Amino acid sequence: MSVQLKTIENNSSLLRKDVKFLGNVLGEVLLYHGGDELLSTVERIRKLTISLRDEFNEEVNESLKQEISQLQPPIREQVIRAFSVFFQLVNIAEQNHRIRRRRQYQLEDDHIIQPDSLEGAVLALKTNEIAEDVIQEVLNTLSLELIITAHPTESTKRTVLEIQKRIAAVLKEFDSKTLTKREHAELEESLINEVITLWQTDELRHRKPTVMDEVRNGLHYFDHTLFEVLPDIHQELADSLHEKFPNRDWNVPNILRFGSWIGGDRDGNPSVTPEITRKTLEAQRELVIKKYKEAIVELMKRFSYSKARVDVPATLMDSVLKEEALIDPKKRWVLEDEVYRRKFAIVLERLDQIGKSEIGYKYADELLADLVLIERSIKSHQPGERKLKCINRLIRQVQLFGFHLATLDIRNHSGEHEAAITEIFQKVKLAENYAALREEEKLSLLESVLKDPRPVLLLNEDYSKETQEILKAFKMIKDAHKEFGTRAIEVYLISMTEAASDLLEVLVLAKEFGLYRLHADGRIESQLNIAPLLETIDDLNAGPKIMETLFKMDVYRHHLRELGNHQEIMLGYSDGSKDGGTLTANWKLYKAQREIHEMARKYAIRLKFFHGRGGSLGRGGGPLNRSILSQPKETLGDGVKITEQGEVLSSRYLIKEIAHRSLEQAVATLLKSTAQVEESYTLEKAWEKAIEEISDIALNKYQSLVFKDNDFLTYFKQATPLMELGALNIGSRPMSRKKSQRFEDLRAIPWVFAWTQSRQLFPAWYAAGTALHSFAAKGEDSFKLLQEMYNKWPFFRSTIDNLQMALLKADMEAAEKYTELVEDQTIAKRIFGEIVHEYNITKEILLKITDDKELLDRNPNIQESVKRRNPYVDPLNFLQVELIRKLRENNETDEEVLTEVLLTINGIAAGIRNTG
Repeated sequence: MSVQLKTIENNSSLLRKDVKFLGNVLGEVLLYHGGDELLSTVERIRKLTISLRDEFNEEVNESLKQEISQLQPPIREQVIRAFSVFFQLVNIAEQNHRIRRRRQYQLEDDHIIQPDSLEGAVLALKTNEIAEDVIQEVLNTLSLELIITAHPTESTKRTVLEIQKRIAAVLKEFDSKTLTKREHAELEESLINEVITLWQTDELRHRKPTVMDEVRNGLHYFDHTLFEVLPDIHQELADSLHEKFPNRDWNVPNILRFGSWIGGDRDGNPSVTPEITRKTLEAQRELVIKKYKEAIVELMKRFSYSKARVDVPATLMDSVLKEEALIDPKKRWVLEDEVYRRKFAIVLERLDQIGKSEIGYKYADELLADLVLIERSIKSHQPGERKLKCINRLIRQVQLFGFHLATLDIRNHSGEHEAAITEIFQKVKLAENYAALREEEKLSLLESVLKDPRPVLLLNEDYSKETQEILKAFKMIKDAHKEFGTRAIEVYLISMTEAASDLLEVLVLAKEFGLYRLHADGRIESQLNIAPLLETIDDLNAGPKIMETLFKMDVYRHHLRELGNHQEIMLGYSDGSKDGGTLTANWKLYKAQREIHEMARKYAIRLKFFHGRGGSLGRGGGPLNRSILSQPKETLGDGVKITEQGEVLSSRYLIKEIAHRSLEQAVATLLKSTAQVEESYTLEKAWEKAIEEISDIALNKYQSLVFKDNDFLTYFKQATPLMELGALNIGSRPMSRKKSQRFEDLRAIPWVFAWTQSRQLFPAWYAAGTALHSFAAKGEDSFKLLQEMYNKWPFFRSTIDNLQMALLKADMEAAEKYTELVEDQTIAKRIFGEIVHEYNITKEILLKITDDKELLDRNPNIQESVKRRNPYVDPLNFLQVELIRKLRENNETDEEVLTEVLLTINGIAAGIRNTG
């Protein structure tokens, strides 16, 4: 039977069965803890909200308001928690159903292959008759780097996440076809106990996490999933290639890596000091060495080969004899004939001595050489066709993770560097006020300093505290390279890059600490990639000019030459959207990539675009594979880098099977796109002209409300729980870059989070409707062009689909409740009326473009998920409004009411599955 790439029908009845089962379990827990009063109260509210969803009725609406307003402590908090826990259980059920569907495909894999799987991608290469040499060439250049961040959008404590993980594991076991009656009863008892534990656990953080808390949270995903899943992805791809193209010995390089910002992102977070960054690197090294030691112990159990049974190559024997003499006799393996175990005992001791004595490995390449030696030795006495997957897995892990685990990016604000350079130059009389110079003057001065091998720092001179912190950061990077290797820190990111001088300032600072060196004979060394972060609409527009200015400068080209003529550029989705609205921001990001890519080709510079996406739709969120597919196809060949933030980490990487599925989808999509077997399209001039016009209309519409309406900021602060979010303690960073009430200084995360909580989701869709409607209204040809763009252009299709998702998750009836919190009701009615009007015309034009009856008709799984959740989010919105009103009416903070507000925030976040 021929193998086909097709979709297995989604049996949602199994999902509904799981949701009902978990709901009944929760009902038992509510009955135990609150008796009939709690259970019946929750049921009454639940039925009223479902009734309102089915058909709005003013009498039912008033009954619901009365029911909620009459709630008093302690039952009020229990009602909030009941709905919140229900969402946690629904999320677990949906994840379990995703795993179930993946297993269903695997059981059918003799004739059906799951879409967006690695096997499906390789089959697509074969079906499209892509030459084997071309495939290998694509593999050699393929690169996907995912960067975990501590951006404060994960509202769920790690303790609660662990309980959820255990519930998921139990729920998965119920799918076994061989369960006995007794085993089923035991599983049910275990599940009930876990839900009871979930109910009895405090879900709120009572202090802000430290940076090291965030580091430990990030390391949790490496420890429990990523360390195992990454080599699995590579092995599965290799296996698929060997199966579909059996006549070639395939080499699958390390195409998928993870990095981190946690402990390195200094922008706006004074708690990230050089000392903290060093502790982060130490914690990462400690974990990866622990993982290697665990793996070595397992290999020792397996590799019991004896010299009495096999011939061991002399190279291995020589290394064992030589190295055993260096270690404590008590640490040696006692059985002389078990040579491999003797070697592994040496490896364990050298791992244990890293950073402690000369015996310890200095570089990961030394460990890698030992493992390769062992692997080759075993091959010499194994049947040729047998694969040594267990040791090859560890070899792959060492290649991926080294002794650093995850490459740590360092980020800081451009203004910090400029201030430091201004002070440094003033003290050595290079410029009285560098910051006041014109850009051309800055570039000339910076270039002259970079061309002079002499330092500009006065080591005995006292600098301000702020400048000393900057200098310490660069010294820390240099020290980290010596101790942890250059892979530990490879990239320095500059947030709010506005000019070419912003990058040269960092290069000057790098020069002062030997990260960039000009030798007397003219030789240059450079060890640090310097990447601009283009965030605002103005910066995105200026991006091509900024980079071309640098590419034209000999001093910068020499720096790039030492890095393989490779330039990384980060694109900020959050601030661009906050600055200009989601539709305009997405187009400007797309356009900037194409223009910079085209310009860089003239200078033979390879680019890697780093996409700073958030978890929510207003910050560029969405599935990994769809994010990749929506990029300009010509930019994918040099690699893709994407941030993984906040709640995305737990939703994608808490459970191993979900992590595997998310990552294989991303790698499969990148492979097909780079090999050009995805749907082919040519970017038509008419499309570009249309989206440019639409973008301009959207920008004007967005900024006329957000920046030009004097009442808008008042409405935002009062009609959302913005002021209450700071008490949630979900991140070490402050909500604003500076201690300021200015809109410009407000971080994009609380901006999006607050709108999401109030069900308006304003940043994710506002202004798109007016722009699309205005363009379509020009005539039938214009409207047909929009439909053509949706059907043929992945970027436009992704944009429209994300707008649909945002509108489906938004709810204007629930949002209207929040307008009651605005002190001036004239402002509330006017601005909310504008938002509702825009919502309606956006929905109307989207359905016309997609030719559908309902939002997301083409994605029934997500559509059903949102509709399943909405009736249960409504009570939390009602309660949140009621509680915020009480909280704001009091002159002093009521801790009990504040706690209940925070519980509603957690519940709504779990229900909508988006925070910031």
